[in-house]
Amino acid sequence: MYSTLIFLHSLTRWLVVISLIYAVYRGYTGLKFRKPFSKTDNAVRHWTATITHVQLIIGILVYVQSPAVKYFWKHTGEALRNWDVTFYSLVHALIMLLAIVIVTIGSAKAKRMESDSAKFKTMLLWFLLAFLLIFSAIPWPFSPFSNRPYFR
Repeated sequence: MYSTLIFLHSLTRWLVVISLIYAVYRGYTGLKFRKPFSKTDNAVRHWTATITHVQLIIGILVYVQSPAVKYFWKHTGEALRNWDVTFYSLVHALIMLLAIVIVTIGSAKAKRMESDSAKFKTMLLWFLLAFLLIFSAIPWPFSPFSNRPYFR
């Protein structure tokens, strides 16, 4: 079960990254070229938020079953001296949670904006902020914080 969750977590992390990049792109081009906020733009906004929420649920399931996290909460003092354990047990989880809150707020705000340009601008700014947070907290192979291979 845990290995299946790890696989789903790896797969959906790519979906989150791709959907955020696409949503930021749509927000930027819509704002720059003064396009109308179409049904497609609204669907991109909605599905980007939905994908991040699915990732949150999978992430929580992985988190509560993770041996590193279990160790961290059982031996917090000792675990805080190990950066990898601290990163996955606290830093990664909190930054990702914050990013998903930002996506949720940005999606809700964009949905309620009156003008098309305000919708694009809101989607662009909030989703870009979330993307930057997520990008910084993903354990990429090149990350200075902690790293893992692209696919496990």
